[in-house]
Amino acid sequence: MKYAWMRWMKGLMLVLFAALAAVVMWLWNWVMPALFQGVQIIDYWHALGLLVLCRILFGGFRGHGGGHGGWHGHRHWQKWQKLNDMTPEEREQFFQHRRRPFGQREQ
Repeated sequence: MKYAWMRWMKGLMLVLFAALAAVVMWLWNWVMPALFQGVQIIDYWHALGLLVLCRILFGGFRGHGGGHGGWHGHRHWQKWQKLNDMTPEEREQFFQHRRRPFGQREQ
C-alpha cells in the first residue's frame, strides 16, 4: 500500500486524458464544420488520435507544469546563489559592469 497514491494518480491522469479527448471532439464538431465547408464531424477515437498527433507535433503535456519548473528554474536558482555568495565588493563591481552600455563593455 506504500504506492497506492501513485496508482490512484495514474488512474486520475487517464480519466483526465480521456475527458480531454472528449473536449477536443466536442470543440472540433462545434467549430470546424461551421468554419469550413466539407469538414466532417469526428467521433471520440478520431479526437483521441488528433490529441495524440498534436502532442507529437507540438510537444505538449510535458508534465512539469509552467512557471518555475524544469531546467529554467534551476539555472535561475544557480545565478541567485552565485550572487548571494559574492562579497559586497564583488556584488557592487558586478552591478557596475551591468550598468554600462553594451558597446562600452570590455571583452
